[in-house]
Amino acid sequence: MTTRPPAVAGSFYPASPAALASMVDELLADARHEMPAGPTKALLSPHAGYIYSGSTAALGFATLHPQAHPIERVVVACPTHRVGVAAVALPGVDAFATPLGEVRVDVDAMAVLAGFPQVSTRPDVHADEHALEVQLPFLQRVLGEFSLVPLAVGEVAPDRVAEVLEAVWGGPETLVVISSDLSHYLPYHRAREVDRATVAAILDCRVPIGERAACGVRPLNGFLTAARRHRLRPTLLGLCNSGDTAGDRSRVVGYASIAWHQEDA
Repeated sequence: MTTRPPAVAGSFYPASPAALASMVDELLADARHEMPAGPTKALLSPHAGYIYSGSTAALGFATLHPQAHPIERVVVACPTHRVGVAAVALPGVDAFATPLGEVRVDVDAMAVLAGFPQVSTRPDVHADEHALEVQLPFLQRVLGEFSLVPLAVGEVAPDRVAEVLEAVWGGPETLVVISSDLSHYLPYHRAREVDRATVAAILDCRVPIGERAACGVRPLNGFLTAARRHRLRPTLLGLCNSGDTAGDRSRVVGYASIAWHQEDA
């Protein structure tokens, strides 16, 4: 069995299992709120260090209620920050590890996706990528056991990303998480304007979202392309930036949490 070890434990989030569990549980406890009835099908979740975006990410994960709506599998689609690739990259491993334990990869889904021409198996793309990893401790604390479909999305057209997502879309047992921050390194007030416009476009499912609007624009545009076919209803849960949490307001990064539910739920 091959396992992708944690790459950013101790930097983006605590390396100690006890400290990590405590931090995630506190963020989730602070994030409880009323949501539409029915299971959450998809989330837009930020991926910065937890002191910056953890409170925003928690808003989305707090909408999951596995006792009422069990989730067996989670598709996490993230951008590629460190290794460029003109494909949707699979990790070529059997599990992802965090300080909270291992999450098994859905190897059957990996075998299906490996047959798509826009998909390649690239462990190097996943090895140091934080954008997928930082979602896992939240999922571990909320869901406990689940299987993972880890996708690192490089330079691939939205319809081709949507094709991959459709192949693993599943039903209410499958959650889709799109890992993305919003604008990068704008002054605080300008970032607020830009990010509000971006969120409005996301909520209206206006594709494509611009390249500079979000670092995870490729998985996001693919998801929005697929979401149009599935009658999903979005809810904005939170919007802020690093100037609101733990950063300098002269150059900020934007964060949003959005949940999607079925229209008829």
